[in-house]
Amino acid sequence: MAQTDRAMEQAGERAQDRAKDPARDRDRAKHTRSGAPASTGRPRSEEAHQAILDATLALLVEVGFSALTVEGIAQRAGVGKATIYRRWASKLPLVVEAFGRLPGFQEVDTGSLEVDLKETLRSYLQVFHATSLGAVFPSIAGERAHNPELSKMIEPVARSRREPFVRIFERARARGEIDESVDVNLAADLVVGPISVALFFRGRAPSAQMADPIVDLALSGILARK
Repeated sequence: MAQTDRAMEQAGERAQDRAKDPARDRDRAKHTRSGAPASTGRPRSEEAHQAILDATLALLVEVGFSALTVEGIAQRAGVGKATIYRRWASKLPLVVEAFGRLPGFQEVDTGSLEVDLKETLRSYLQVFHATSLGAVFPSIAGERAHNPELSKMIEPVARSRREPFVRIFERARARGEIDESVDVNLAADLVVGPISVALFFRGRAPSAQMADPIVDLALSGILARK
């Protein structure tokens, strides 16, 4: 029944779109007959897809997840709601894909555990403060606590973003820099964890200059196990 209602809603929205601009359909038919590209007055498929993702991120920054609506995204992107629903079943998968497009940790491999950790964390913190990631990350993190569906959908994305640090520790373990008994997942959490802690208790993420002290403190405990 829900799928039928959604289909009827989308059909109604397409009809309303046509009613708003009947000249668009005439122009489309005319250009098609003449062999020239048809223009809808709205972004083409790939452009529309990117415009929707951009609008989603922009609105996440402005209003947060709770106040985010498909209608608002459509208005900001300059597309109909039906265009969005053809690609995403709801705002949840749309938000997840948009978040996945944001910069993540750029893995560094110099052969040194300390250098790899510091350079990877430093570059991420620079991006965190320079892009919408700094506002989108807290919004989604806060929503996960009481939105099981979002939490389940975002989990693979969140886990993959942490993997560069896990791999850095795995390489260090293979080189003998850390003890075989070190839990590399926990070690990764010790490095990236301060970002979430600072956001919660201080209301802002650590600066890029804090990358070295964070790594030094984490390694002081991890290397002591050798």
